[in-house]
Amino acid sequence: MHVLLTGASGVVGRFVLKRLLDGGCRVTVLGRRAVEGFRTGFCAFDLADEDPRFPPADALVHCALVHAPGKFRGGEGDDPELFTKLNVDGTRRLFEAAGKAGCRAIVFLSTRAVYGDHRRGETLAEADVPAPDTLYGEVKLAGEKALEALCGPDMTGTVLRATGVYGLSPGLADHKWSGLFQDFAAGVPIGPRKATEVHGEDLASAVALVLEKTGVLGTPFQVYNVSDLLLDRQELLALYAAEAGLSFDGPAASAATPGEMTTDRLRALGWAPGGRDRLKAFVHSLARRGEAVT
Repeated sequence: MHVLLTGASGVVGRFVLKRLLDGGCRVTVLGRRAVEGFRTGFCAFDLADEDPRFPPADALVHCALVHAPGKFRGGEGDDPELFTKLNVDGTRRLFEAAGKAGCRAIVFLSTRAVYGDHRRGETLAEADVPAPDTLYGEVKLAGEKALEALCGPDMTGTVLRATGVYGLSPGLADHKWSGLFQDFAAGVPIGPRKATEVHGEDLASAVALVLEKTGVLGTPFQVYNVSDLLLDRQELLALYAAEAGLSFDGPAASAATPGEMTTDRLRALGWAPGGRDRLKAFVHSLARRGEAVT
């Protein structure tokens, strides 16, 4: 299968890129530059392009998002109009161009934020009516609708609503908790927090799975939640302290619980994330390389 991939240089995109290549796919990276260390094709692309054109391919995986560095919620910075224009209009043009290039399957990486952060402590299911309360969530929901509008006999679309992604992305030195672990090791006070998480390899396996199932999922447009753990920062830091040989002086358990996505639909297809065993293996690997132990 020849797959076009956006966002391949990002944290999530690198996980997806490696998984696709390991699975035998031929990948053409769509972006501003090729990704070093991977054997792929390359086609220059930007979400601002008015008339993007791509080489013939079988599928598109869209992981890219124009945003302020390090931010998704709040990623619009001080220019929400441009943030919306690039990510909504650019995504629609991308999907249309992929169809013209022969793609008959599109996978769109969306977000838990389409449900809205106000639904604390609730179970979030794919059939729920989305109610985003951030511009990030609104933009991703608009992308979902743009994809759905293109789906039919000649085009299948799959939306993966992903939660926070942890893990060491291929080719990168840092991960989402690098700063947190450094502060913890240095004795910086850390506040309580509880969040949902999924390892990048498990998210990438979900992408590969739905591509494999293209044409046998029933309706042309499908939505799946992608989440694995409800993780308290206290638990995470206690685990790291034990692995790194540090005394634990971390935050109290969080009293606030976020909405937690049900993943029954994706698991029914055969998706099996690594759970706490994978989390422990990841933290163990960081401690072994001496990360943040100063």
